[in-house]
Amino acid sequence: MPPGCTWVDDPTQERLRDYVSLTDVALRRVVEPERGLYMAESEKVIRRALGAGHRLRSLLMTPRWVQEWPDLLRTAQEQDAPVYVASPRVAEELTGFHLHRGVLAAMHRPELPSVASVVAGARRVAVLEDVVDHTNVGAAFRSAAALGVDAVLVTPRCADPLYRRSVRVSMGTVFQVPWTRIDPWPGGIDLLHEGGFTVAALALADDAVSLDDLQAAPPERLALVLGTEGDGLGRRTVEAADLVVRIPMGGGVDSLNVAAASAVAFWALRPPG
Repeated sequence: MPPGCTWVDDPTQERLRDYVSLTDVALRRVVEPERGLYMAESEKVIRRALGAGHRLRSLLMTPRWVQEWPDLLRTAQEQDAPVYVASPRVAEELTGFHLHRGVLAAMHRPELPSVASVVAGARRVAVLEDVVDHTNVGAAFRSAAALGVDAVLVTPRCADPLYRRSVRVSMGTVFQVPWTRIDPWPGGIDLLHEGGFTVAALALADDAVSLDDLQAAPPERLALVLGTEGDGLGRRTVEAADLVVRIPMGGGVDSLNVAAASAVAFWALRPPG
């Protein structure tokens, strides 16, 4: 066992509590913010988190991977973060799933910045209103990173972008795209107006303009608001927006999944250059 690594064979140890029942979404949604942590799964995601300046609380690895990433072990040692090594059986009993990616990290959750600091200098901002599916949140962040969105704002009831599934689906881009929560909502639309943003609600409405038309003459600073999976955007949000935008559809389909819609809209409205 390399220096700094601790073998564990009892999944009930108190020092392992950060890793308990990772598949219990309701439990983790509460305990992770309360303890000031989030989970990063896989070596690539952990590296992206560290590259963004986030700090380790601890690492959990299975034996075959301990020799694979000596630099991660060095980083853990430098940050005074314990490295726990467990058999696949014990790791699965602890976390609730097979640790097939070899390594998990409990990370210190960073303090969220202000809305003003996140959108300063941004030309394109995405707002996720009450999107509750962590997969959709992660996919929207990945599209934002790839397609020119400068910042993401999430409303108070939106799923946690730092939840393990969101981070994994985003491929770690939640550490790349500046983001924070915008609260209150939809009152926070006023903050966007004060920042010089045109606020566009992506929704079905009789007076909605086509995405094609907005793409032809986009505003310099644009905040695009996307709604929850079932009901879409709230009425007050639509009323407070400067305009409503719809994606032209065919085949008798009236709307797309929010993750797919975000990718289409981000691509169409990406800033020049």
